[in-house]
Amino acid sequence: MKRILLALIAFGGAMTCLAQDSTKKEKADTIRVGGMIIIKDGKRDDGEKKDRNITISNHKKRKSSNISTNWWIVDLGFSNVKDETNYPAAIASGFLDNSIGKDQLDLKTGKSVNVNIWMFMQKLNVIKHVVNLKYGLGLELNNYRFENETVRFAKNPTKISLDVSLKDVDKNKFAADYITVPFMVNFNLTPGREKGFGFSAGVSAGMLYSARQKIKNNGNKTKLHDDFDLEKWKLSYIGELNLGPVRLYGSYAMNNMWEKGLDQTPYNVGIRLSHW
Repeated sequence: MKRILLALIAFGGAMTCLAQDSTKKEKADTIRVGGMIIIKDGKRDDGEKKDRNITISNHKKRKSSNISTNWWIVDLGFSNVKDETNYPAAIASGFLDNSIGKDQLDLKTGKSVNVNIWMFMQKLNVIKHVVNLKYGLGLELNNYRFENETVRFAKNPTKISLDVSLKDVDKNKFAADYITVPFMVNFNLTPGREKGFGFSAGVSAGMLYSARQKIKNNGNKTKLHDDFDLEKWKLSYIGELNLGPVRLYGSYAMNNMWEKGLDQTPYNVGIRLSHW
């Protein structure tokens, strides 16, 4: 009986191995080179050479998420203002010294810069990844440089005048910084592409958190911090243009940036360093 049992076990093992050999298939090997996929499926042709079948594909399937987040976006651009100030009235109010006119407050276009640091932006799919909502949170930093570098600000009360001692100043800039929340409707004309084409339009709301004048003269630096009667809130129309790897942005304020004295509407344009 024992011999018969051993014979049956041996016979069963032999049949199992034979079945495995007859049904065995070589596993497919996959090699990825960048965006190219090479698949060697292990199947053999009927010919004597018995070559393996190889498939090469450069198509990479991607499933777009309904919500995506882009962290730490940086904008680099230029700041300027549309000046519609009634200068005689501003001088009469005491906000400006009588030596100040529109020419004295003209900005240096190439040196008045805007840097925005967006901690995050999110894109929410609305219609087939073609229409999306974009929103985020960040810091809007504006540095204004005057053509006349003898401009000096005073506080309590705010007054702008000319200081001849700053004639040969190394640097004289006025800064206004905001915590800003943008909200846009995005139109993606090439959904599925990481660096596609499209545009966005919307509005932003910013709250002033810092304003100062910084003067660097003969190696000495002085800073004067105050709100300088700037509006605490900045509401702006904003836009974005995606041109493949290049992204441009722009903003134009809805209101005067000053509570009194001057009537200047700020705007910014530049390049956006972003994944989408």
